[in-house]
Amino acid sequence: MKALTFQAKTTASVKTIPLPALRPTHLLIKVESVALNPTDWKCVDSGIAATPFSIVGCDYSGTVVSIGSEVTKPFKIGDKVYGCAHGSNQNEAYDGVFAEYTMVKGDVTMHAPTNPNLSMEDLCTIPLCSITVGQGLFQPGGKSLGLALPETGNGKEEWVLIYGGSTTAGCLGIQFAKLAGYKVITTCSPRNNDLVKSRGADEIFDYNDPESASKINKLTENKLRYAWDTIAESKFCDEALSSDAPDCHYGCILFDDEKVLREGVKCTETLMYTMFGEGFQKYETDWPASKEDYEFAKTWMSLTEKLVAEGKIMPHPKKVMHGGLEAIPKGMEDLMAEKVRGEKLVYPLH
Repeated sequence: MKALTFQAKTTASVKTIPLPALRPTHLLIKVESVALNPTDWKCVDSGIAATPFSIVGCDYSGTVVSIGSEVTKPFKIGDKVYGCAHGSNQNEAYDGVFAEYTMVKGDVTMHAPTNPNLSMEDLCTIPLCSITVGQGLFQPGGKSLGLALPETGNGKEEWVLIYGGSTTAGCLGIQFAKLAGYKVITTCSPRNNDLVKSRGADEIFDYNDPESASKINKLTENKLRYAWDTIAESKFCDEALSSDAPDCHYGCILFDDEKVLREGVKCTETLMYTMFGEGFQKYETDWPASKEDYEFAKTWMSLTEKLVAEGKIMPHPKKVMHGGLEAIPKGMEDLMAEKVRGEKLVYPLH
């Protein structure tokens, strides 16, 4: 099969490699479409790969070809599915999805809905950022902001700030938070106001306005307790959060060694790769296997599958790219150069 791979300290390129031997907890998928995420270029840029290579890519949609003996979620050969994988894994060469076939963890894979308004290209924009939202906003046990789960209504219209609302994670975060009963404040460029409003944002502020943080603090009467950051702008979020509440909480999806937070503001950071329940090495850190994160991921991805099928979660706007696997490196370069805003680059592979 053809796959976009990289070796240690090399750029990604398309190679012909053998099909993977199916792991018992996994599905073999014929890939139909893939979507790019910033983590794709960051992992390649790190220059650290498995031996003899790592397949790049996390988000995919496709068709089930084979089912491992230990997969417990019900699938049958020929099912249309979507999900995410541990692309560019330093410990498992075949975990990435930018390939004609991919091997993915079965119990966190989602069935594609029978909805004519959602294409396989749409669906592959959702998975990675959905689990990022789940881990950052909702996972219990002190690893997230600890918000009430979607569809409970237990948010009781408390304010939540989602910084970077026009990112894929931001748009999905807005939708899930609204389903949980929260009022959502977000930031974005004014050109993306209609997008975040269509996802449910209650109040929108221009992140370029130096007064926006203080305006948010005033709007919330100095009572904002929750801020979730998709960009790594801790100083802005800190200024918006309440200066009086004893339980303010800042969450971020990027590890930032230069955070600017007041003493007493709780901080949590997440990494979606822990969702698979397997130990790994990344960013010069050893990450132990987390059964807790895997069990949450199974529950969260099943909830995502349900809400997408019911039309309660909308996919991110997509830009369909042509050229297949060979065109993906240019897309990663554009992501790295911050040329992609308010949309997801999607590559059909069929």
